[in-house]
Amino acid sequence: MAWNDRSLLIERVETYPLLHRLTQAYGDANGYKRYRSTYLIRIITLAGIDGWGEIVDWLPTLDRGFRERIVPFLLGKHASSRTQIAAIVNKWHQRSAAGVSMALTEIVAKAAGMSVCQLWGGALHRTIPVYASFQSYAEREDWMTHSLNQVAAALAVGFTRFKVKIGGRSVREDQAHIVQLMDMLSPEVQVALDANQSYDLATTRQWTRIIERYPNWLWLEEPMPMERTEEYAKLRAALPIPLAGGENLVRCAQFLPLFKAGALDIAQPDLLHTEGIESYRTHLQMAREFGYRVSPHSFDGGLARLYTLFAQACLPAWSKMDSEQIEPVEWDVMENPFTHLFPLYPVNGEVAIPSGVGIGMEPNWEIINATRWDGSAYA
Repeated sequence: MAWNDRSLLIERVETYPLLHRLTQAYGDANGYKRYRSTYLIRIITLAGIDGWGEIVDWLPTLDRGFRERIVPFLLGKHASSRTQIAAIVNKWHQRSAAGVSMALTEIVAKAAGMSVCQLWGGALHRTIPVYASFQSYAEREDWMTHSLNQVAAALAVGFTRFKVKIGGRSVREDQAHIVQLMDMLSPEVQVALDANQSYDLATTRQWTRIIERYPNWLWLEEPMPMERTEEYAKLRAALPIPLAGGENLVRCAQFLPLFKAGALDIAQPDLLHTEGIESYRTHLQMAREFGYRVSPHSFDGGLARLYTLFAQACLPAWSKMDSEQIEPVEWDVMENPFTHLFPLYPVNGEVAIPSGVGIGMEPNWEIINATRWDGSAYA
């Protein structure tokens, strides 16, 4: 199909705002979640070639703004101009740019008869490790026991890497939770701690004695506000495990001071927080060029995580070690139907990369129909 073919002009855009109210709130240091939401878009060309994208934001504002401003702009545009289109959408709404770029990337891949990974030069890794990501806090007195039971359930289905939350309770209480967790796990199971930027440097150092007690850590994630570059560099020099962070950094330039100062071991960009899929891939490549690992953040959205896995599959190995060719990607294991919007599931903590044309799968329409937001208020 010729790239100037009118059949690749965008004919219509469908929107699917989805909302699920949680049966029980859960949370991290930033507070409790009482609902999960996502916003799927489907862009369709004159030839009937479609592509799916995903956006995460507050639905009332997102839905109105997207339908009234962005959809009219997209109509009639040529899907192959995806980077230019995403750049313009980004000026209006950055998170929408991420979703639009996903959909247009799938359209172009389908038009070329390729998978997304083939469009990007081919997958270098056929499977990607994932870690089970928890929101450890619950509104119940036995929250520690509840948290440990959740980890045990994930362990039983094959996960061997976990991320749990700290920073939302006192250091003493959080440390009691983590000691119980580590004591129940075998040394082969790896654990990451995520503080959601809750601490200062002195408070972070209080974790050193716990960290030194166990050998099986993945990393310590965002213990302090990310703009404290010098303090991160000091902590990295003294901490016996890797430091990770960067999920809310939108542009590569925001990572640059951290890389230049040697303030991180592992970069964690989030596709939904960047300016589009190509911008996100630049984040990954820049980290590689500086010699850093990349373990992407991807807590919101099944489709965004799928694209995160595609990008990780196309990323060169970070190490010459046979056992650590590629870094793990986050996998939300909390109550969230949108984790299952696209039928991709880990087996023993690994995900096989789909090889079909485009993204290689269709969304679960039962979930879409069951969770379609009705426009009512939520908080």
